[in-house]
Amino acid sequence: MLEKVLIQKTMRVPAGTGAAGDGTAVARQLDAALLSVGFSASRALLEHVGGLAPGPAMDIASAAVSAVRELVGDHVRHNAYFIGFPDGVPDTIEFWLERLHAAVLAGGGETTGVDLARLDLLALPGYGTYQHSYADLLAAHDELIASAGDRITVLHLGDPVEAEARRLYLALAGRSTPLGEADLALLTDLAIFCAEGEQPARVPVRENRAVLNGIRLALGKPLVAVDTTTDVLRLACQVSGGDVSLTVVTRFRAFRRRERRLLLAALNDVVGANRNKLGDVARYAEPWKRLGERLHPHEYGRWPHAQEVFAVARRERRVRGLAGRAEEAIRSGQIGAAASVLSAAPGLLVRSADRLLRQASAAERETVVDTVSGALGDASGRVLCSLREHFGNRLAPAATRMFTGRARRAWVERDDRPSLPEELVAELSARLDAEITRRLPELARPLLVDPDVLDVALPLSGKAAEGGFAVLPRGSRTAISGELLRFFTYWRQTRRRTDYDLSMQLLDDQFHAAGQVSWTNYRHDGVVHSGDITDAAKGATEFIDVPLAVETPYVVPQVHIYAGESFDEVAESMFGYQTRDRDQRGAPFDARTVRARSQMRGPGRVALPMVFARQADGWQAVWLHLYLRGRPAFNRVEDNAFTTADRVRALVERRYLTMSYLLDRWRGRAEVRLWDGRVPEEPVVFVGIEAPDLPEGSEVYSLDRLGELLPG
Repeated sequence: MLEKVLIQKTMRVPAGTGAAGDGTAVARQLDAALLSVGFSASRALLEHVGGLAPGPAMDIASAAVSAVRELVGDHVRHNAYFIGFPDGVPDTIEFWLERLHAAVLAGGGETTGVDLARLDLLALPGYGTYQHSYADLLAAHDELIASAGDRITVLHLGDPVEAEARRLYLALAGRSTPLGEADLALLTDLAIFCAEGEQPARVPVRENRAVLNGIRLALGKPLVAVDTTTDVLRLACQVSGGDVSLTVVTRFRAFRRRERRLLLAALNDVVGANRNKLGDVARYAEPWKRLGERLHPHEYGRWPHAQEVFAVARRERRVRGLAGRAEEAIRSGQIGAAASVLSAAPGLLVRSADRLLRQASAAERETVVDTVSGALGDASGRVLCSLREHFGNRLAPAATRMFTGRARRAWVERDDRPSLPEELVAELSARLDAEITRRLPELARPLLVDPDVLDVALPLSGKAAEGGFAVLPRGSRTAISGELLRFFTYWRQTRRRTDYDLSMQLLDDQFHAAGQVSWTNYRHDGVVHSGDITDAAKGATEFIDVPLAVETPYVVPQVHIYAGESFDEVAESMFGYQTRDRDQRGAPFDARTVRARSQMRGPGRVALPMVFARQADGWQAVWLHLYLRGRPAFNRVEDNAFTTADRVRALVERRYLTMSYLLDRWRGRAEVRLWDGRVPEEPVVFVGIEAPDLPEGSEVYSLDRLGELLPG
């Protein structure tokens, strides 16, 4: 299992440690199997497998093929309702009439057997269930016709499993941006695997600290890097199997006496070193009160500062925190004083810069600018990049303002904020650019950049993306090649009947609805739906084909939960897209044409993975990673047209900070050149979506490592 995860995360196959021998036959089989799903083994990987005995060689080959098949969604069978899809799909009304006719015949040929006034179309005979097997579907289609545009992703040879696991552990633990749920769970597994040996020198993200300290608590080791009361609360959530981001209520487990002592001692040390830390407690008063019921702080009189925390949570003692004092100053119109108060928390001050600058008088504005500028050196690189992106969108008011939470749920409001003065934005942007540039690491080798990575949004938070294959951060753009887009969604229910509906909305250049394709409308302007599946006990797939000659400039695929289990409850769910040429035959799903596949795990009843936008130079995929609340049941694309459109518009019109910005910061400090596809003659630092074969000694920052390039 660990080998599979390592391959999927890094595109590196851990080297085997088995006996040497002749595994050339296995190496040939591996290469053929990988090519059948759009992957290829590097020369070093094939040579390594070929130099092992057949048994160890087969172990490596099986792990590699299994990992990449799951990565692109080829580990399940993607059947289609209409066996000939995209051919042979009837018009929607024609299909309903055919099903109604079948219902009449099932009743003995008499229309009186069907109550037309109370007819449930979804309950008609044969509706929503496959009428043919997966083998039947494959037999009805030709083999995929190879195209020069089909995807080939290279797998490289890595180090042995232990070394690869430790490298990934140190990288995830030391990441300067929050991890997504899947990566946080992976960090937990790796922390256990790597409990002995080298540990990260620095763990900037507090959620990661909670994970690592959770392992230390279990092993009875001293806790590290606990410097706020909230660190202790996150740790308690972690070891209780709860949410370390504190956005979801955690049910605390019972703690052993040794664990209670460690937690209370850490809490006592934090408050004893700085009593201002009590100001953070009120924000999470309810979780603190529930945790107090489990820790029994009254039994430990030797830690009086820990007891103060719970007294504040119970409101037996009032402590005014930093944010409260700053808010009081703002309400009284003392903006400069508020900035001075917030200077004790540089990150909070930088995040509050826009509000302070908008409310400051002309006389106070210079004071605010100087105070914010003075805090830049102490704020995290992620916060600096976020503010730089923010200022890039503040020269003119946007039509709407979209907010997204860590759970990837979005809401939109009118943007009534006045624009900031152009000269002020320019001044602060220049200061941010200088500080970000100063923090970038020195590069000893030339920087070689794949042009495809330039439009990837900076990965400022792993929570703004799903796991999967070729999944990019929210706001990232990818050029689309080929003549036909094919969306697919797959789901498999856990316990109860579950009906997901793949749908697509077309938007015009003003983001107004211009048509839709779904289970209620199989065809529109050349776009074709594969048919509605309403039960997924053994898994179900729906497809939509979109010719890129479609006239509307925005294509928005989406997945609606019509009935049954949520995205978090189903056994498995995914969304992805393929690109093909119009005359390229083959089965509806072929892994070689899959360009991206993302998991669907999130709140809400409607998933908006991405939008496809036509630009002057062609089509682009723009990642959304959003969920809409929707209804408890019976969600349809028609019911969410306006909600979808305003969120798509807000995101498409936003200017995201991309890798292009970050790489431009390096131009004054290192040799930066774009990669033309040829292998360089000397070792380089390579930045790209995927890692090509490079000279020995090269450093590679591919998709899984882009976050490591952010300034610390």
